[in-house]
Amino acid sequence: MQSTTARLTDYSVSQGRVRPTHSTAVGLALYLAPMSRPTSTRLSKTRYCAGIQCVKQLWWRVHEPKAPELIPDAALQAVFSRGHRVGELARERFPGGVLIDGEHWAVKEKLEKTRRAIASGAPAVFEAAFVENDVFVAVDVLERRERGWGFIEVKSTLDAKAQHIPDVAIQLHVLRAAGLEVNRAEVMHLNRECEFPDLSNLFAREDVTAQAEGLLPTVPGDIKRMQTALAGELPVVEYGPHCTDPYDCPFISRCAPVLPKDHVSTLYRIGKRAATFVADGISTITDLPADLVLTPVIARQIESIRTGQLVVAPGIGEALAQIERPTAFLDFETIMPAVPVWPGCHPYEQIAVQMSCHLVGADGEMKHLEFLAEGPRDPRAAIAEAVVSACAGAKTVVAYNASFEKRCIEQLAEAVPAQREALREVISRLIDLLPIVRDHVYHPEFGGSFSLKRVLPALVPGLGYADLDIGEGNAAAAILETLLLDEASMPNAEREKIRRQLLDYCGRDTLAMVKLYERLAATAAADPTS
Repeated sequence: MQSTTARLTDYSVSQGRVRPTHSTAVGLALYLAPMSRPTSTRLSKTRYCAGIQCVKQLWWRVHEPKAPELIPDAALQAVFSRGHRVGELARERFPGGVLIDGEHWAVKEKLEKTRRAIASGAPAVFEAAFVENDVFVAVDVLERRERGWGFIEVKSTLDAKAQHIPDVAIQLHVLRAAGLEVNRAEVMHLNRECEFPDLSNLFAREDVTAQAEGLLPTVPGDIKRMQTALAGELPVVEYGPHCTDPYDCPFISRCAPVLPKDHVSTLYRIGKRAATFVADGISTITDLPADLVLTPVIARQIESIRTGQLVVAPGIGEALAQIERPTAFLDFETIMPAVPVWPGCHPYEQIAVQMSCHLVGADGEMKHLEFLAEGPRDPRAAIAEAVVSACAGAKTVVAYNASFEKRCIEQLAEAVPAQREALREVISRLIDLLPIVRDHVYHPEFGGSFSLKRVLPALVPGLGYADLDIGEGNAAAAILETLLLDEASMPNAEREKIRRQLLDYCGRDTLAMVKLYERLAATAAADPTS
């Protein structure tokens, strides 16, 4: 999963303002004077970027800083932790650099520390603090150059992205307005070619000066627009594409319209065509014309919704016949560390660290086998052995959306030569249950999705994920990464509790497949045409 470096903290100060005076010895001196805007509404680079996306989102972020939508879940907290770790490693690339530390609210102290660091001749200043035009920025890396200065925005992504440029532009605006001679702006991101244990090329630097300078003419107007919005009542901004571009707005549920049940947007993979239906006055699936040319999947969906019944297509029995007993129902959970930690791994490489297998024997007897890595040790040899052992003797290995499991096994085969042939043999027995469901059945409660979490409770009432403490894949991955690579942050009792929750979640996935297969088999047996 890729993610960009995210920040929770915005900076403010009750009084004081920075203005530049010039010195031939230092190049820049800063002094404090009363600031003109109240603490709660001052812009930062984080707030500026939010305002570029939507001033309504900005208003909520500033005026409702404790809103429940802003409380990070486990997945988002992992993004923040990852960003902090990447930032720390980035600083190591600048020997002699000075870090401007301190509490986030201590802006006056940060400004003074920045002034002293620059005056001392430091080759680089980390989190260098500046305020100008009522905008505070903390620059990830301010780098002294042979002539003037450069600055670097550190991102925990694999590329410099278009959405990074406004972040760079607001910093460039503030630095130059403060009197600093800045002639280069860069984004420093992770290098996908880096391979552990050699982290010497962990980062790549990309010059984005021209792109950032291209935005500079719009920055003063943007600042004024945002400050005006923050000084008034909640802005009126209609729901639209900006709500998810470039990031999902945390307040999207406040703005998104309440759609009627079975809205046309829930048609399977309908995409932008849904907007065409709405423009033509068609809002729900039941309103669609009878002569509409549709895919077989959508045709089943419409029939199911109109009748309120499960629709079963011919051929389901034949499709299920390829699943033979003994059957191993297999599922993996993975982590994607931004900074690789095991030999041969690259940034954000997806690595299987947990496995669940429900094995159904020829006599129908079921047993459960599972594996969950412990601590920061490389788990690939152990999980490879666990997979081979769990699937031994099974005629068919079943997964849901099996391309994921196949990729996990292929990566294990590459990393663990001793199990390579056995793992490849497991792949040869792999059957995907998802297309069997998608191509043969539809239930009104699927809601246009064939994810296991939508299909399972619809076809197997009473079995779902709502009773689990961890019930979603992104959350599981984030918690797994913390559990394995930052175990010191968890007390022993908490660590054991989390391990049990993770095992329950992965085990539910494979039990779900067993029960789903049984329901499909019973449906096929009840229909002689199948």
